[in-house]
Amino acid sequence: MLTFDAQHYPYASRRNVVYAQRGMVATAQPLAAQAGLRVLQAGGNAIDAAVATAAALTVLEPTANGIGGDAFALVWHKGKLHGLNASGPAPQTITQQALAAQNISEMPKYGALPVTVPGAPAAWTALAQRFGTLPLTTTLAAAIEYARDGFPVSPSVAFAWQAATRLLRENLRESHFQPWFDTFAPERAPQAGEIWRSAAHAQTLQSIAETQAESFYRGPLAEKIASFVQAAGGYLSVQDLGQYQVEWVEPINIHYRGYDVWEIPPNGHGLVALLALNILKGFDFSERDTALTHHRQIEAIKLAFADGLAHIADPRFMRLSVADLLSDAYADERRKLIGAQARAPLPGEPPRGGTVYLSTADDQGNMVSMIQSNYMGFGSGLVVPGTGIALHNRGNNFSLDPAHPNCLAPGKKPYHTIIPGFLTQGAKAIGPFGVMGAFMQPQGHVQMVMNTLDFGLNPQAALDAPRWEWESGKRVNIERSMPEHLYHALGRLGHEVAWSNNRLGFGRGQIIWRDDAGVLCGGTEPRSDGQIAAW
Repeated sequence: MLTFDAQHYPYASRRNVVYAQRGMVATAQPLAAQAGLRVLQAGGNAIDAAVATAAALTVLEPTANGIGGDAFALVWHKGKLHGLNASGPAPQTITQQALAAQNISEMPKYGALPVTVPGAPAAWTALAQRFGTLPLTTTLAAAIEYARDGFPVSPSVAFAWQAATRLLRENLRESHFQPWFDTFAPERAPQAGEIWRSAAHAQTLQSIAETQAESFYRGPLAEKIASFVQAAGGYLSVQDLGQYQVEWVEPINIHYRGYDVWEIPPNGHGLVALLALNILKGFDFSERDTALTHHRQIEAIKLAFADGLAHIADPRFMRLSVADLLSDAYADERRKLIGAQARAPLPGEPPRGGTVYLSTADDQGNMVSMIQSNYMGFGSGLVVPGTGIALHNRGNNFSLDPAHPNCLAPGKKPYHTIIPGFLTQGAKAIGPFGVMGAFMQPQGHVQMVMNTLDFGLNPQAALDAPRWEWESGKRVNIERSMPEHLYHALGRLGHEVAWSNNRLGFGRGQIIWRDDAGVLCGGTEPRSDGQIAAW
């Protein structure tokens, strides 16, 4: 039997862009991409393929998303871009005062308190009912099969699974966390290539498919979820689940280099990417790999995060409008703050998280940019016994400062990090793009958009290009593939730069562009198990 290390790649590799006409699915897990392609070839459209891929990812990449998470999507359908916000609110009975009485001064990462209403199953149903052509029993079939029959774990997922297991064993001691270990690491986390299966996960997906997610929000699954969360000290109730509805929203955009860059509006932080690009469009960029280019990008993202973290919240509670924040006059004022040396605005300490992103397209002109997340990898560390439902911890992003617009309140949605992106030119769709990875996401969007529109890189090269990640203050992480002269030059400009070997920390992205002839061209993330399934 051959022996080798699936995590060891000593030599540089190169991928080419992928072309196709009939359809394309791009995501970070090969079997998930195949699930979407299977639906396209069965007569489904790009929306059906996106739902199939998203559901499959809850099985195939549980390290970053799950049935108990949230989802956002941008859908191009019949010449119009539609936005779906399937993030969930805080329980109606949770209050800041109740947490203060327990001496809780900040939202915890794990356990029942940061659990908000999960939106992913409702997103699948809403997308299928509004734009799809196939029933959920067909689109979720591959996900159900992978969960029931098992699948070989891919290398990047195995790496994240093992890291998460070590972290959770150190931090989760209470009995209500035991179902997580029973489900995902009964003895240890799986190695790359080992078969993992979850019959409970398959049964839950089957129930969601057969009932159009009614069982999850207003049936036996809802009762199990609420009972377990409350037994673990949380507030989520069957009433919270039963009242949940997704929101169809108008996407927000800025004009950049002759194109329109689109994001989901708050409570998501796609606004941060647009704020940064609005600042950067006032500069001329002739070369990508210069210290001045990276310096200006980093300074712009810092200014954008300073605004985003101060103002983004459930839109009902925001004190400044998106239009005000994205005005050219405001961008002009912020741009003046970018000087020759690194500055240290005060946006707080952004945490890290886990998310999956996918893009789909078909030969009818439909295109989908979709992102789904449990946040911080496996989320809250809670798995509802006997269901495979790993609950997210999205409420961790709430502030407990009463003066902050993102302060915790009953029925309120938190600041949200998952953001799908989309590019258009005039009335024409160019295509979906995205980068998963919590607070890396707007930074990835800015770098990918500029790689495409300022520097003329093809989709694969735009993803391959070395990335930076602003962390906080003046601290910036740099990929090892970045030229060393740029590392030193940024240091001389006052940035506190550090090399990083964590490839997954720089996000994982996908891109699909459509040309005037209708030909699809895609790129997928080289830092993970990414694949494009094309037809």
